[in-house]
Amino acid sequence: MTTGTGMLETATLAGGCFWCIEAVFDALQGVESVESGYTGGHVDNPSYEQVCGKLTGHAEAVRIRFDPAVITYDELLEVFFHIHDPTTPDRQGNDVGPQYRSAIFYHSPEQQAAAVAAIAAAQASWPHPIVTEVVPAAPFWVAEGYHQDYFAHNPNQPYCAAVVGPKVAKFRAKCASRLKK
Repeated sequence: MTTGTGMLETATLAGGCFWCIEAVFDALQGVESVESGYTGGHVDNPSYEQVCGKLTGHAEAVRIRFDPAVITYDELLEVFFHIHDPTTPDRQGNDVGPQYRSAIFYHSPEQQAAAVAAIAAAQASWPHPIVTEVVPAAPFWVAEGYHQDYFAHNPNQPYCAAVVGPKVAKFRAKCASRLKK
């Protein structure tokens, strides 16, 4: 495993249920931490129930702390576009609502430019237009404790077994060289 610089950066991404994307990003070399939470809405410190009520404007998202000397922001975005469907507005599979939208919440002009470039590059892999929002980072509200590392703690929960598990297994098989040892 490559040793990084220790200078961490932040990426905030929304791509459907945060249980799925957290499990994938948490397994990557260079990712120091992943927190599930809510961002992009208009209510301070929303609860899961409020977000699921579809009236707060928040997306389920993950905040990723990563070492760019080990994994770049561009590489995180490449993974992001492989683990969810960025062409379905407010939907990922059977999960429907604005909280499941595809969005990149950028933290700098460089991240904004990288996001726009990643969308252009990813479009060739999708038969429909990518609808991923590229918007400035907004306040990030950490989700309730039981949502953190949800898949790791609940792999046999029905949603995890049917949706998260297969997505994570597919990713791990495809990107084995990028995984933490």
